[in-house]
Amino acid sequence: MPPEFLTDEQAAPYGKFNEEPIRPELEHAVTAYAREQGLLRPTDPDIGADRIGAGLTAVVSVKLDRPDFEGATHGVLGNSEVRDCVGQAVQDHLGRWLKEDPERAAAVIDQIVQGARRD
Repeated sequence: MPPEFLTDEQAAPYGKFNEEPIRPELEHAVTAYAREQGLLRPTDPDIGADRIGAGLTAVVSVKLDRPDFEGATHGVLGNSEVRDCVGQAVQDHLGRWLKEDPERAAAVIDQIVQGARRD
């Protein structure tokens, strides 16, 4: 199941802004940890964010004074000042959690890797 993104308690069905800063940081943090710990074979490709959504749940809470929803249906958050902040926070905190809880991290990453290998 791919990640679900909400902004100010509103579903963001197109996920454009919400996913944009999070997906590459999820991929980087999980892939780097999996390679460091030998959970990925050298021939395995990097773990994509689509796979990671099947094994993790995260809450990223950002308070916006003036959320700016764009698009015809107002389903895309347009506040660009939050992108770098959210991306860095995801990478830092997820990386720390993976290192601080190696048993759970290994279980989550094994679930992700095994699912990718079955496909």
